[in-house]
Amino acid sequence: MKRLAALLLGGLLLSQQAMAEPANPLIRLATTTSTEQSGLLGWLLPQFTKETGYQVQVLAAGTGQSLKMGENGDVDLVMTHAPSSEQKFVDAGFGIEPRHLMYNDFVLVGPADDPAGIKPLKDAAKALKALADKDAVFVSRGDESGTHVKEKALWQAAGITPAFKGYKSIGQGMGPTLTMTSELGGYTLTDRGTWLAYEGKLKLALLLEGDTRLFNPYRVILVNPKRWPKLNTEGARVLSDWLVSQHGQQLINSFTVNGKPLFVADADKPA
Repeated sequence: MKRLAALLLGGLLLSQQAMAEPANPLIRLATTTSTEQSGLLGWLLPQFTKETGYQVQVLAAGTGQSLKMGENGDVDLVMTHAPSSEQKFVDAGFGIEPRHLMYNDFVLVGPADDPAGIKPLKDAAKALKALADKDAVFVSRGDESGTHVKEKALWQAAGITPAFKGYKSIGQGMGPTLTMTSELGGYTLTDRGTWLAYEGKLKLALLLEGDTRLFNPYRVILVNPKRWPKLNTEGARVLSDWLVSQHGQQLINSFTVNGKPLFVADADKPA
């Protein structure tokens, strides 16, 4: 009986060891600065590694750069938030198995005294027009990220080419953009997750939210192994499955900063 118990215990330990040591343990993930700088990935990935044995190398950039890394076969999967760009990525054969993951929204932030007077407005495009008309300082990421893509769509909806004196395009991630906006006493568009992670460090206030055009969905997409056969598609699929599982979705919903949830899991939404 003791020998049988020892054999069973040894088999269990070997099984756990095998599960914890994948053949190719490194997964390369290109994702947005918002998922990194908000702290979400720092919350999720250690748990994923603990449960699966996979290590995830995160390359945080704007959505445009993340999708380009996918096109070049430099990463195994992407996690982004620009639906039109993502659809082009999939339609061109660079991405497979797109899955809804979560959402939050974009917000407009600026000085608490709001010299441009946008706080009473409910329409984001009208707010941007007011900023342009008053030549307010507006700091743009200018990096073809999902946030920048959304910003450009709002300027287009406002019928404005943002070339006014106060407009500053800096080619930086969301954290540095918020920091510069605070230092200049200006306005910017930000995803809510990064805003909540940074607001305590900034001299800024949330001035406009709730416009339906500010909805901000995230998807996870595998890079197509038919284009790049040496990808770690097996590991990428394990991560994608884990993120959209009930467990992964619960972890996303439970991530908070100062008691406030940053993202809402929605993997049950049809792709």
